[in-house]
Amino acid sequence: MKQPWIHNAKTDWWFILSPPFVVLLIIFLFQKQIQGLENHYSFYTWLFLIVFVDVAHVYSTLFKTYFVKGEIQKNRWLYLGIPAVSWILGIILFQFGTLTFWSVLALVAVFHFIRQQYGFMRIYARFEPNNWSKRIDEVAVYSATIFPMLYWFKTPRAFTWFVNNEFDWLQNLPDYVPLMTVIYSAILIIWIIKTVVEAFKTKKINIPKTALITGTFLSWYFGIVYFNNDLLFTFLNVVSHGIPYIALIYIREIQQKENHQLSWMHIFKSFSGIFLFVGVILLFAFLEEFLWETLVWNEHFSLNLMISENLFQFLVPLLVVPQLTHYLLDGFIWRKPKKLPNFVSIFKI
Repeated sequence: MKQPWIHNAKTDWWFILSPPFVVLLIIFLFQKQIQGLENHYSFYTWLFLIVFVDVAHVYSTLFKTYFVKGEIQKNRWLYLGIPAVSWILGIILFQFGTLTFWSVLALVAVFHFIRQQYGFMRIYARFEPNNWSKRIDEVAVYSATIFPMLYWFKTPRAFTWFVNNEFDWLQNLPDYVPLMTVIYSAILIIWIIKTVVEAFKTKKINIPKTALITGTFLSWYFGIVYFNNDLLFTFLNVVSHGIPYIALIYIREIQQKENHQLSWMHIFKSFSGIFLFVGVILLFAFLEEFLWETLVWNEHFSLNLMISENLFQFLVPLLVVPQLTHYLLDGFIWRKPKKLPNFVSIFKI
């Protein structure tokens, strides 16, 4: 069977499929040492996981959108409207309190993370017919991601998505965990049986799709349900999400395009260009986090700047604009071949 790799087997395995498996292996082999890092090297774990992976993957979107020649002109309302709408929505949410602001942003982030796994599954299943088998795969991906989050909503965890108590208001819901556990287990068993039977029956197996769904089950379950540790959750969550996304952007938007399609971005296509590409997104990520640290958090370093409370209601939503823009844009930029919607139609979705 010809496998539906995005680039090739080696690249896909290393940068898209292997992260959750590699991270889990490292965690099981060096769990105590990793937990020790949290106590003694929190700055460096924050720098490499949050800044250089999580925040950096947000800015890799630039290479599919704002950096592409003529892209803004083709979809002006989308690319200029979403950042403006993101700031306005942020300001409105901030008026209801910082906890409401971060809780809503966390839910949007969770949805984005879930949809990314679904999107990768669809890419690897792009040559398969839309039949019952693909429906089971889709249900499996959503089950692998939604159940751990539902478990988190009802079970206190030692980690957060953004801030403390962001999901506490959901704990007032009836206790659905036992029922959801049964449903989750049933879906997992059905997916495994379907995959095995299909492989024996057709003598074929979609390796990247199967690995993607398996990795999703493992990373979300162990990162959220099995382990109850901030660093382990961040390690699994950030690496399994950020690295594949950055790789997909580079493969699809630079590596697989001809120089005449890339315009000035052809400088990123060489071997040295890969490091330049990484350097650009790391620079943007560092600059954003520098602003967050010096103006808002003051956790890892501070310039002792005095920011008034009145200014905060505009500053914090402004600093969130790149992240929220990434979340919202991601729902449009991977849709093909349909034309991207105009600014007005965004509100109809």
